[in-house]
Amino acid sequence: MPLTGIEIFKLLPKTNCGKCGVPTCLAFAMQLAAGKADLNACPTVSSETKDKLSEASAPPIRPLTIGVGSRAVKIGGETVLFRHEKRFENPTGLAILISDKMSDAEVDARIDRLNNLVYERVGLTLRPDMAALRADSGQAATFAALINKVKSKSDCSLIIISEDADILAAGLKVCADRKPLIYAATNANAEKVAALAKETGCPVVAKGATLDEIAALTDQLTKSGLKDIVIDTNAKSIRQAFDDQIFIRKAALAKTRSLGFPTIMFTCDMTDDPMKEALIASMAIAKYAGIVVLSDFQGHSLFPLLVERMNIYTDPQKPLATKEGIYEIGGPNENSPVLLTSNFSLTYFIVSGEIENSKVPCYLLVKDTEGLSVMTAWAAGKFVADAISPFVKKCGITDKIKHRNLIIPGYAASESGGLEEELPDWKIEVGPREAAHIPAYLKNWKPLIGAAK
Repeated sequence: MPLTGIEIFKLLPKTNCGKCGVPTCLAFAMQLAAGKADLNACPTVSSETKDKLSEASAPPIRPLTIGVGSRAVKIGGETVLFRHEKRFENPTGLAILISDKMSDAEVDARIDRLNNLVYERVGLTLRPDMAALRADSGQAATFAALINKVKSKSDCSLIIISEDADILAAGLKVCADRKPLIYAATNANAEKVAALAKETGCPVVAKGATLDEIAALTDQLTKSGLKDIVIDTNAKSIRQAFDDQIFIRKAALAKTRSLGFPTIMFTCDMTDDPMKEALIASMAIAKYAGIVVLSDFQGHSLFPLLVERMNIYTDPQKPLATKEGIYEIGGPNENSPVLLTSNFSLTYFIVSGEIENSKVPCYLLVKDTEGLSVMTAWAAGKFVADAISPFVKKCGITDKIKHRNLIIPGYAASESGGLEEELPDWKIEVGPREAAHIPAYLKNWKPLIGAAK
């Protein structure tokens, strides 16, 4: 388990110099234990202590990164068995399977779905992450050609799949710069595949028939100098996959280093029924899989998986929040209404949805209330006149509109007077208390007289 604040404090210099931005070393240690501070912020900690803390506080499941740039996928780094104990750290990577035996048309269609199945939800962008490229042809040149094609048409992270080290070597010549995940090292090819991983600096999958075999294989790879390892238990049944994922997580939390790595699950090999596969994938996301490889992406099954992943990998100790700013809905212009709400994601989702239903183009100002709803934020003093007015002045909405009408939620009606004092050039309108009434309100909306530039 991770070190406690007191255990970390014992290793700190105890000078209470405050140079880390925290008044005392004990307070700094508590923040380190909670993952809210970086050890490098302490200017007086020794290199020896840094090494000790880095080793002792390393997460039970090693974190690693696949790919480069903005589409790189980080997995692992997990520290708990259940989300409510703290949080899950790095979302499951979702990959689409592409075989080098597929036709050019099918490959193009899958790349298109990988690139274009992108969704906006509660202010977040949800999309799949990876392409799993499999050498079913057994031909190195054919496999390299597939990798080159996918690489040229998508910036996604890659998994290259073959148990033939020579084929993997041919693939890596094409895509080593993208730092793909190499699949897979087995008892039969471990030395050759390990050499490829060391030469290119790419992460590698350890695949075995049993957990004992996998543990021995990860030990062998670790001794050869490899640290970025992913585990595949090669389970072909739902029950076996479920049991394996739970056993590996429990063993890793118990400091069994040979199993302290993220996992990959091929739901594409467990069923031919796309809907059953989506169900298996939902289990894999909930029960610890670092990567899930699907046979294909379809919007009706992919979107629920992306939403599930979003919900599971949010911090349960923090409200889900939307980014503060101006949201343009329906293509508004200089005469469009301006509404205000809080940044609690559910509030934003409901309010923006009702604005879309109204078919009236609008500007929606989302005020940062630390993820609290309108009523809760108002009660906490985070959605009151003296907090709202600076946001309205600085957000840039005045450059987008001619009028000066601001529609505030009905639940914040008591702030209208204060806002008129804080924003003397604006007319404050009290909108509906319930979001369901927004469409009717907007269809009858007209700027108040005297609220123009």
